[in-house]
Amino acid sequence: MEVKWRIWFEKDGKHVMGKGGAEILRAIKEYGSLSKAAKALGMSYRFAWKYITKMEKALGDKVVERERGGKEGGGAKLTELGEKILKMYDEAEEKLNVCLGGLVVEGRVEMREGEKFVVAKLPIDAREGEGFRLRIWIMK
Repeated sequence: MEVKWRIWFEKDGKHVMGKGGAEILRAIKEYGSLSKAAKALGMSYRFAWKYITKMEKALGDKVVERERGGKEGGGAKLTELGEKILKMYDEAEEKLNVCLGGLVVEGRVEMREGEKFVVAKLPIDAREGEGFRLRIWIMK
């Protein structure tokens, strides 16, 4: 069996960002342009723009500062919030990668909306008793 996982952020039950959103933010940071970021990721500008807009609506604040095009061309850069959530995502992904070796399955299988999953706990810092609980979906 292969363990696969996804990380996403939610606020008040609304999806904020997952791997795709992190990739968009990372590309905007690298290229300084939403259109260049979208092109580099092989996605449409419209898709990337809608993703960012949805993210900002869920957060109630801007994650990207945009400058309209013109003679000098437009541009985009991450706001302080954009930088912060990208850093949080990258840190969570790194910690999860490190901790997958310490995966402890709690042994129960749950069923929700027709999908089976196993609940597991990842110890993040045993000294502080912290950890993440996650669900591992059982795929057919």
